Amino acid sequence: MVGLRGRSARWDRFAHWAPGAAMLVIVATLLLLAAAVLTARTDGPAEAGAPPTQQVADPDKRDTDLALYDEIARRVGEGEDYYRVATEEQRARDFPVRPGLAVRLPTLAYLFAALGTVGMAMLAVVLSLLTLGAWWLRLGEEPGGEEHRTVALLLLAIGAGTGLKLEYLVLHEVWAGLLLALSFGLHRPGKWGLAWLAAAAALAIREHALPFVLLLGAMAAWRRDWRETAAWGVLALVFVIGLLMHLAEVNLVISDADRASPAWLILRGLGGWTSNVELSTSLHLLPGWLAAPLVLLPLLGWAGWKSDAGLTGLLLFVGYGLAFMLAGRDNNFYWALVVTPCWFIGLAFVPRAVRSLWNSARGH
Repeated sequence: MVGLRGRSARWDRFAHWAPGAAMLVIVATLLLLAAAVLTARTDGPAEAGAPPTQQVADPDKRDTDLALYDEIARRVGEGEDYYRVATEEQRARDFPVRPGLAVRLPTLAYLFAALGTVGMAMLAVVLSLLTLGAWWLRLGEEPGGEEHRTVALLLLAIGAGTGLKLEYLVLHEVWAGLLLALSFGLHRPGKWGLAWLAAAAALAIREHALPFVLLLGAMAAWRRDWRETAAWGVLALVFVIGLLMHLAEVNLVISDADRASPAWLILRGLGGWTSNVELSTSLHLLPGWLAAPLVLLPLLGWAGWKSDAGLTGLLLFVGYGLAFMLAGRDNNFYWALVVTPCWFIGLAFVPRAVRSLWNSARGH
């Protein structure tokens, strides 16, 4: 009886504070959306002299970044050494090669060399179908997911569609984003093997997938699932070792005379977050004052989806959003392709979240 009275007292305190807390969430959400409306979209390079950026929004232009990756893949396919080819081609286009992180991991170039453009296009189709299937199953299993499944899958297809075009398949972020979307859809607490493999593949292509791995490891630790925690920790450790080996190979073919990359720590604020996602998706077609709040609105849906997937999505996308505010130049907007495939799934749950908040604010 004492335990029941204790739980009842805690519930009474929660019920007393819930309307006020819900109202604060509503006000904070409206203020954040208003701030996004006033945020200017950043379109150009961060500084004069920066190399051109691939304009993911312009399908008719084959710019220097895409041409660079095309040529690297072609020469690797002819049997040349990746590190020598990558640094030579970046120098020829006046791209920085220092520090070593300015040279991409070699995985995608080797894949293109082995499979060719047609083979990579077929692989993209297969991965897309697997991702849709994985999310169809996960939405059916998560609380409240089945009723929103059709809309959520449509939003997933739209989120992934901008990058999944033949001309953009040489972009590392496109593949990392698709593989992370697959991993997210496959993951279940306690059932993580296939998700681990998909995340490992993403990490092998682009190091920007690491926060996803660290988040799933942290969430497993919070659940006290030490086996899963260890699995994600091992993956992160193996990746760090592989990255150090990659940097060692780069250091063998560069010198102090090579061009250094401008700083990536730029502190662009909210505009860095919203602009990255806008310019990496179809939202670039909308005026900035409308597109920016639409970037942030899915977070409300993720927060309102009371499920493991909802919590994971909220932490994941807020985390990457904060990273975009702190790091990356304007011409690095395409980094957002790592997370945009799943980003807008949260929109499917926005009406549910709004109703829940409104009812809580009214004390219902």
